This record gives sequence, C-alpha cells and structure tokens, in this order.
Amino acid sequence: MKKSLFLFTAILGLSFFSQSLLAADDPSIQGSLRAGIQQSMNNFIDYQTEDGQLYMYDNVDGKLLKLKLVELHSGIVKKGNFYVSCADFQDQSGRKIDVDFMVRVIDNALTTTQALVHSVDGKKRAYHLEK
Repeated sequence: MKKSLFLFTAILGLSFFSQSLLAADDPSIQGSLRAGIQQSMNNFIDYQTEDGQLYMYDNVDGKLLKLKLVELHSGIVKKGNFYVSCADFQDQSGRKIDVDFMVRVIDNALTTTQALVHSVDGKKRAYHLEK
C-alpha cells in the first residue's frame, strides 16, 4: 500500500511539475474569451500556412523558417495588452520551434497580430510585452 501511494504521489508531482514547465496558464481566462483567443490563433496559423508550412522570418537567426505545426498549447496568459498562447512547430532543419502568438482586442474582436519565436530546441528567447 505504501509503495503504490508513493508511486501515485511521485507521478502526480512529476505531472504537475512538467506541466508548469511546459506552459503558463491563467485560469481566469475562461469561456468565450479563451475560445476566441484560441480561434484567433488558429485563424492566424491557417491564413499564414501554405502547402502545410507556416513561413516565418526569424530575425535572430536571420533566415526564413518553414514550420510544420506539431501541437497547439492550451495555456493562455495576459502580458501587457496582449493575450499570449503558443504552439510547437518543427522547422526545415528538424529543430523544435516554440512560437508565441500575440492576441489583442481590436475593434471589439480578438485579433492575432504577431507571432514570435519563443524558443528553439528548448532554449528560450527573451522578449518583453509589459510596460
């Protein structure tokens, strides 16, 4: 009994720890707001995707990335005037690229205005949206 309780506690702890590392999430962003942010992000990705590739210029590496969508994240946070959510992609070199999408309210509609490379193969890049 003790062994199975320990195993359950360890798995639960690791699950919580790994989730908190993967993506932040503001639980106060709920309902139609959350759905609208995710829909805006999906629309942006769909609109920018051609032949299964999202083309995006990486100004740090100075090259055009051809990204294939791997997974959309469910986490959403508010940073300054933006809601931020992200997705994992794979680039033409096989690297894992985490892209943050900035969504804001424009004329009473949620609009994704920009995508930024947030990390490459797990190495984060800093950017600041707060005032």
